[in-house]
Amino acid sequence: MNHHPHTSLSDVHQSIDTSKKSRWRKLFAFFGPAYLVSVGYMDPGNWATDLAGGSQYGYKLLWVLLMSNMMALLLQSLSARLGIVRGRDLAQANRETYPRGVNFLLYVLAEIAIAATDLAEVLGMAIGIQLLTGLPLIWGVSLTILDTFLLLILQRYGIRKMEAFIVSLVAIVGISFLIQLIMAKPEMHEVVKGFVPSIPDNNALYIAIGIIGATVMPHNLYLHSALVQTRKIKRTDAGIRQALKLNFIDSTIALNLAFLVNAAILILAAAVFYKTGRTDVAEIQDAYELLSQLLSSKLAPILFAVALIAAGQSSTVTGTLAGQIVMEGYLHLRINPWLRRLLTRLIAIIPALLVILIAGEKKVGELLVFSQVLLSMQLGFAIIPLIHFVSDKKTMGNYAIKPAVKVASWAITALLVYLNMRMVYTEAIGYITGSGNILVDGVIIAAGIGFVILLVTTIIYPITSRYRQEASGGIHTPQISLGELDKPEYKRIAMALEFSKKDEQIIANAIGHGNEHTEYVLIHIVESASAKYFGKESDDFETRKDQEQLDTYLALLRSRGIKAHGVLGFRHRAKEIARIAIDEKADFLVLGGHGHRGIKDWIYGETANQVRHFVKIPVLVVQ
Repeated sequence: MNHHPHTSLSDVHQSIDTSKKSRWRKLFAFFGPAYLVSVGYMDPGNWATDLAGGSQYGYKLLWVLLMSNMMALLLQSLSARLGIVRGRDLAQANRETYPRGVNFLLYVLAEIAIAATDLAEVLGMAIGIQLLTGLPLIWGVSLTILDTFLLLILQRYGIRKMEAFIVSLVAIVGISFLIQLIMAKPEMHEVVKGFVPSIPDNNALYIAIGIIGATVMPHNLYLHSALVQTRKIKRTDAGIRQALKLNFIDSTIALNLAFLVNAAILILAAAVFYKTGRTDVAEIQDAYELLSQLLSSKLAPILFAVALIAAGQSSTVTGTLAGQIVMEGYLHLRINPWLRRLLTRLIAIIPALLVILIAGEKKVGELLVFSQVLLSMQLGFAIIPLIHFVSDKKTMGNYAIKPAVKVASWAITALLVYLNMRMVYTEAIGYITGSGNILVDGVIIAAGIGFVILLVTTIIYPITSRYRQEASGGIHTPQISLGELDKPEYKRIAMALEFSKKDEQIIANAIGHGNEHTEYVLIHIVESASAKYFGKESDDFETRKDQEQLDTYLALLRSRGIKAHGVLGFRHRAKEIARIAIDEKADFLVLGGHGHRGIKDWIYGETANQVRHFVKIPVLVVQ
């Protein structure tokens, strides 16, 4: 692991050029971030509320979906604004504003929210696999660990390929439900009436709260503020305003597509279950089993399961990205994407496996609800700081949101926080009433008090505190000095040789960075089977020939008056190069780069990339 530069998703930061001459090509260059965000609005965690609303009340709660989508659009546009104008993601902005203790708590809560999101994806995908193949749920949950490596593969091909993959999965979900809707033949005039606001009874109000509460996910606000920074824009007034406009169009299209998917689930439940009197459908498994019976088609349930798997898979990729953003933003710490993915997935899989093993598959529905309650607890800690940041004229300049937008944002926040706190309070009271355990009850009450204190702190602190770091975000020219820019003098330069045609370039570059007083260390790693097993005790043919080749290089350099000596290394290539460079007290290191990527990196290894993490001296990679 290493300390990470202060850019969000640095591997793909400003990697997409938006300076296209064609209007349509420019528009297309900006499209993408909101589609990755939109999958969070149609993940398996949202399906339960849509199914319940449609099966119990027909089309009457469609307006709730529309209203919650409009709320989400406003909040996601604020997140994009923060990333575009200030060049900060939400985690980085929090780090710059709140004190260390508060930031640590916000980081922990953000990680819990991401783990809860991943738990919903794990359960959704496992249920989808079970419905499609009949595989026991415990095996389905175990199989979801395999997608740990999917993000690693996608990241190697760039952000555009990742966006294309996610859009493809979203398209699978959308097409699956479109076909099912055509089969269900909903009454369109009844569907239109569903957009007229009405709450039939208290239970409908509870479901409406569930729909609204599950709409905005905390990790999406972190994610969107980082993803918009993958677009390279002109840091002029016109360039920033254009980026804000095109990203808003991107968000509008993507979130409306998510709304259509959610509406399709609700309409399907209304047309198939509500119309036939099956108002008891609450579980995803129940919906699957009834679809084939009520539609007299084997295709509908298959499409339902495929859509469930696609929704879970797309959400799991974006959840990992959000985890990377949160860790790097709050802690300035970066770990390998596969390790980040594996840790997140294990945190989600372990409770799922334990529940299935101890309580059985019937309790999985309750675990899914619990994951949504955890998500609900984190929402205010993402939205409240976000509104503070985009309202602040000191850091946002002329791009701070207008008073009307500010009022609407705080009103939406108050509603969402109230609804989510009410959900958490209801669940907590229900548990305390039935537990009878004083210790557990005390922990829940203490956690609740701490929750409220932290929430108040996030609201008050940015207003009252003078603790404010300057953050230009491209609005003002930063006042910096480059100093004298003295040319470094290297006393000992190490070079890792391959005994190939590239060696000439490696040696030439190494000598080019030295002077008449520099001493050079020639390094070669023996990679024969014997050398990997016996190390320096190896005396096989390849080891002897490598020593001869190293001696030949040394003789040639010494004949030119260059001070040099050689060292052979064994076993692990990257670790040995780094170890020898450190042992020899080298202050500069030159390597040869292969230029391969993707699967070849797994086959041949990533020597240069690994070595630079093991040493603390400048490393030059010669392609």
